[in-house]
Amino acid sequence: MKQLSIILSLFCLISNEAQNNMKEELPYKEIPEIKVEYSAGSVLARMIDGLGFRFYWATEGLRVEDLNFKPSEEARTTSETIDHIYGLSKVIYNSAINKPNGNTNKDEDLSFEEKRKRILIMLQESANIFRNSEDLNKHSIVFKRDDKTSEYPMWNQINGPIADALWHCGQVVSFRRASGNPYNSKASLFTGKLRE
Repeated sequence: MKQLSIILSLFCLISNEAQNNMKEELPYKEIPEIKVEYSAGSVLARMIDGLGFRFYWATEGLRVEDLNFKPSEEARTTSETIDHIYGLSKVIYNSAINKPNGNTNKDEDLSFEEKRKRILIMLQESANIFRNSEDLNKHSIVFKRDDKTSEYPMWNQINGPIADALWHCGQVVSFRRASGNPYNSKASLFTGKLRE
């Protein structure tokens, strides 16, 4: 009986360690190294990489009270702001994969952790597609609602969802500071790396 207990304990310990090792590291803890020449696609990808890095650190270590914080009655909560960033990230991603956008504000029952992971992965996949794209004109933004379709050129990607998401990452940083949980100041927005 004692041997069985030891074997079960060992199995649980090994199983737990294996799960911890399999825990996937999210993208954008650091901005990836660029190994390509300057091109329209590589510049757009770098902008998205910068957004991913900012979002990663803006949301790293958020607590429930941070997610529920809002600076005034009329303002969004941090969680609602992240929902908006999620919708913007879907617009960026759908443009990368040439998929029309439907109702991007459709509620999805995702935890904060799952939403954060999806945002980071969508941004990473979008950046990789744009980095390797030879013709960004093929990646317009398309909105399709009922029988109406609106199409916008890639330029609108820059001043639209990318710039808007960057703006809202700044709001998340501001909100978390106001709720008593400032972001990691070692995250260098200039280098895209953690300072030592």
